[in-house]
Amino acid sequence: MKYIPNTSRDKEKIYKKLGVSSFDELLEDIPKELISDKRIDIPGPLSEIEIERKLESLSAQNAPEKKILSFAGAGAYDHYVPAHIETIISRSEFLTAYTPYQPEISQGTLQTIYEYQSLICELTGLDVSNASMYDGASALAEAALMASRIKKRNKILIAGTVNPSYVKVVKTYLQGLEIEVLTIPQKNGILDIDVFKELIDENVNACVFQYPDFFGSIQDIDEYCEIASSKGALKIFSVDPIALGILESPAAFGADIITGEGQPMGIPLSFGGPYLGFFACRREYVRQMPGRVVGATTDKEGRHGFVLTLQTREQHIRREKATSNICSNQALTALAACVYLVSLGKEGIREVALQCLSKSHYAAKSLCSINSEIELINDKPFFKEFALSLPVSARDVIERMSISGIIPGVALSSFFDKSYENMLLVAVTEKRSREEISSLVSGLDKTIKQLY
Repeated sequence: MKYIPNTSRDKEKIYKKLGVSSFDELLEDIPKELISDKRIDIPGPLSEIEIERKLESLSAQNAPEKKILSFAGAGAYDHYVPAHIETIISRSEFLTAYTPYQPEISQGTLQTIYEYQSLICELTGLDVSNASMYDGASALAEAALMASRIKKRNKILIAGTVNPSYVKVVKTYLQGLEIEVLTIPQKNGILDIDVFKELIDENVNACVFQYPDFFGSIQDIDEYCEIASSKGALKIFSVDPIALGILESPAAFGADIITGEGQPMGIPLSFGGPYLGFFACRREYVRQMPGRVVGATTDKEGRHGFVLTLQTREQHIRREKATSNICSNQALTALAACVYLVSLGKEGIREVALQCLSKSHYAAKSLCSINSEIELINDKPFFKEFALSLPVSARDVIERMSISGIIPGVALSSFFDKSYENMLLVAVTEKRSREEISSLVSGLDKTIKQLY
């Protein structure tokens, strides 16, 4: 349907119904200091060719991953995306299909979602998965909401080693629900278990951890889970799906809900999205799980089929009765993850994980050999990401090296206080070659000498 603006007569009817005489009266509650009387300088219309030139000029300022050497991570990673994934998800029946409300004509779409759910369950080791969510942050926030519905308590404990951006989203979701969000403190990426023991009590809905954590470290969380269980709190984990190719799933040490960012599974960086949040839980909590769930069934003639099930969600029932108020999901990116997992299989995911592990350790050892003032911030084992302490500002290093086409990592001071000013978070995926790691090492060595 074409967009048709309101006519003057339409506006007069609306104003009369609202009890105002003009549009300006609708804005009276806005503080005067927030209203600008300056005329906005909007350029005039452009022809098609002029628009193309303008957009090309703007897009040329971008720095896609193919033009730069990136060791940045902190939640989005430069993994290899097999070429056939885009080909498959670009097929018209996948690319344009809408929500499968009518199962009798949507079996293909429903089956792809069911297969995706099955793969996430196998990957995480939990019983049930939903059809996906917006991203890792929203998935974790929905897990916190879900735990609060189940336990009906007034506190959430979040490890200080969880991605700070995710924590902000969790706090936003819980705002107004009278649920207190407490942080388990960390120093240089190491959690303080003594403070954790002081913080946790019978009023805690859940304890939230990241595995591997934001600093890339793999910490022993077993004791934390045991303590949480003794207080009746749920255990929520945000995980790296590629790491599960070689690491034991948190389900093995008691996780009740496992979420994560699915971008590493065949989804390009794309300047920040669209991404994919995966979400799995234990069977007893399935009715409180957010988002859509596809189940297998049989029709009246005994034929195997797929349907949306357990639809206690806002789009199907009254909002105040719904167990979840999130309705959309990233079905196309979920399909990409599904194709990625099926294409690589268990051995393929394991191989990708092993390459990340070996290359990141090789890079860390090489970088620490530059001089004695460069060292890892802690002695914990790590997977594909590690934090370095430098003798100079990490921001200055990134700024200098970016000019030569290398992003050496992410400055931890972007997320934490000034004590992290010289700390650099470095991510090394299976895409990075020995030559590229050597370029990082030589570039960092040169840059530090210039700054020091």
